[in-house]
Amino acid sequence: METAMVLPSLLLVLSVLLGGVTVAAAQLACADAARVGARALARGETDHRARELALSAAPDTADVRLVREAGTVRVTVRAELRIGPVIGPPVEVVGNAAVPLEPGV
Repeated sequence: METAMVLPSLLLVLSVLLGGVTVAAAQLACADAARVGARALARGETDHRARELALSAAPDTADVRLVREAGTVRVTVRAELRIGPVIGPPVEVVGNAAVPLEPGV
């Protein structure tokens, strides 16, 4: 009887671990995408171009927010992930970056 539960338990643990890796990878991708977008804005790219660059580095479901503040640009990239068809609600990951404007921009 005990051996009948081993395989399902291992599969559950494996799926939770793989879900964690997926979320961590998406978090890193959002942080990288935010940095790419912020650097583009800081060097004088248009909002449209900075958004394109950030989205190209972000997960597929990402949303990008660009903000210009006194001498600084801030980019936030959010993505909502479904870890699996059965495991709970979607998980939101966020990456932020703030960069000072380049001189002359």
